[in-house]
Amino acid sequence: MRILMINPNTSEGITQRLANAARATMSADTVLETATASYGVPYISTRTEAIIGGMAALEILAERHMEFDAAIIAAFGDPGLGAARELFDIPVVGLAETGMLTACMLGGKFAVVTFAAALGPWYNECVAWHGLEARCAGVHMLNGSFSSIDDVQEEKSEQLIKLCNSVVADGGADTIVLAGAPLAGLAELVRDRVSVPLVDCAQAAIGQAETLARLRPASASAGSFRRPAAKPSKGLSTALAARIAHKTTLPHSS
Repeated sequence: MRILMINPNTSEGITQRLANAARATMSADTVLETATASYGVPYISTRTEAIIGGMAALEILAERHMEFDAAIIAAFGDPGLGAARELFDIPVVGLAETGMLTACMLGGKFAVVTFAAALGPWYNECVAWHGLEARCAGVHMLNGSFSSIDDVQEEKSEQLIKLCNSVVADGGADTIVLAGAPLAGLAELVRDRVSVPLVDCAQAAIGQAETLARLRPASASAGSFRRPAAKPSKGLSTALAARIAHKTTLPHSS
């Protein structure tokens, strides 16, 4: 099967981390391709940036969805996920939803741990959007700045381990979701140093994308995620405008 992993951030280094983590656990017969947002911010941390990143993800999907069996929106917070599900026929999953639902299968309550305080409000809203407040033992963030988003995992790994163990010691968390695309791959490196299971969202996402692709679910013709009626638009990319208007475009060529 073929899966497209879309990084709505503009950092190519983060895209590579995500792909490396996913390839470490995906099936041997899966082909994973990546795409990075051509505009926006290096890493999404606010509501405004999430809207921009979601738009970039929709444009990439509009150009390339015909080539793939499933797609991943690879930013915690899942920017554009709901829109992608109503607009495209292939299964589309996000880092946050797959990470949290995977954590739910490993224990009663999960905690979200991330590397920057600025991410807290958006991540809390993401938990609520997915209807998982009752299963969440809180969003926990490190304080302080970091040198580079591409290297934040190495720079903050020891502090993240301490925060994870502190969250467990405080009680209530049976599993921990390491949140944020820059942390892809970290769970496997430090899992023996934290006393509850750690979930790597990139790996959870590739597993769930593969499962949904194998199930080959029919597209919705009713309900809130059915494809919207055709509508004209102005100023959108050619592929996205065509998708919204129910017009056919040629497949992406690289």
